[in-house]
Amino acid sequence: MFADVGPLRVKPYRRLLAASAVTALGGQLTAVAVPLQVYEITGSSAYIGLAALLALTPMVAGALWGGAIADVVDRRRMLLVTSGGIALVSVLLCAQAFAGLRSAVLLMALIAVQQGMYGANAAVSGAVVPRLVPAELLTAANALQSSAFLIGAVAGPLAAGLLLSVTDIETLYLIDAVALCATLWAVWRLPPLPPLDGGGAPRRAGPRQILEGFRYLVGRRILLVAYLADFIALFFGMPSALFPQLARETFGDPPGGGTALGVLNASLAAGALLTGLLSGTFTRTRRHGVMVTVSVCVWGAAIAAFGLTRELWAASLTLAVAGAGLVLLGVFRKTILQAAAKDAMRGRLQGADIVVAAGGPRLADFAHGTAGAAAGTTWTITGGGLLAVVVMLLTAAAFPVLWRYRAGRPATEEVTDPPRRPADPPGPDRDRCP
Repeated sequence: MFADVGPLRVKPYRRLLAASAVTALGGQLTAVAVPLQVYEITGSSAYIGLAALLALTPMVAGALWGGAIADVVDRRRMLLVTSGGIALVSVLLCAQAFAGLRSAVLLMALIAVQQGMYGANAAVSGAVVPRLVPAELLTAANALQSSAFLIGAVAGPLAAGLLLSVTDIETLYLIDAVALCATLWAVWRLPPLPPLDGGGAPRRAGPRQILEGFRYLVGRRILLVAYLADFIALFFGMPSALFPQLARETFGDPPGGGTALGVLNASLAAGALLTGLLSGTFTRTRRHGVMVTVSVCVWGAAIAAFGLTRELWAASLTLAVAGAGLVLLGVFRKTILQAAAKDAMRGRLQGADIVVAAGGPRLADFAHGTAGAAAGTTWTITGGGLLAVVVMLLTAAAFPVLWRYRAGRPATEEVTDPPRRPADPPGPDRDRCP
């Protein structure tokens, strides 16, 4: 019933998991600080959405190119380079806040650079886990990875809310920069992870190799639908760009930020974390496609209910239910992507996955921020949640391959409709008994 801890027997994976939890804490502090600083400088949620949109292009480029590089070079070495780049930008974010520059343009530029590094880092990280644990523990390993991130995602926003009541944004950036040192230490202790011999790994990383990854993806419908399910959930149903506006206008936070903002950011992660700690209840199921479909519907329905709440406790409860759906979606979608691809393609497919998983929320930030400023938060959030449910059900009906998919199929197998029985031959043979 409780968390499936089988992957913790693998020492390199255990180190990486511990570092992920520590750095997730610091990363969530910055995730709270950046939109709050943009809102304080500009006074508009629309600028928060614009900042997310401007960061999308370098993130997409970093994920696609980084995924191609991850299939060519030692993945441990690439993790070191990209993690170091993210840490450097965190230091610069801290410096601009301490200097009191109050420049939205500079802030957006730094976030764009950081997102480019993040895209490459996330692409290679997703390709590392299948090399560290055996295939039968992959679902449990992904559940533990989600739980490690969510520990920081719960504690980070709550700590940010408490810290903002006694200190300022500069401290949040500083803590994030220090926490990233844990990632560098853990990656340094990983074993070498060069391309596997005989796996068909490319010798270079460029546009041609990126296109090969897309051709591989297009030929496997189960991968395409897994990407699409994630985009549906995050684009239509992710209202985080409206959290600063909700915290101030609906739940009474002061202008500089307060407890409500931290609770809203933490509640999603709290529900997801509780689900992750009970991962033993779902890591052994083989109906991964069914779980993806149900997860998106739970997420969308809970977000729709969140848009109608006016009390902080009710908002927290509905966001926690939404978080449970989101972590289930993440675990099963990621396991499908890792199990249905050969190692020589995992970097490029993870790059495409990061584009969808991270690009969806950023497009959602722009759409929700703009719609929220024009039509109000209630219509924007509730309408988006209902759209996520409807579009997901239509997608499942249009692509039955998702509903039928089960774990344990060969990595290169394409799940298609069962072959039809050949037509009976004409003539007298038609009525002949077998």
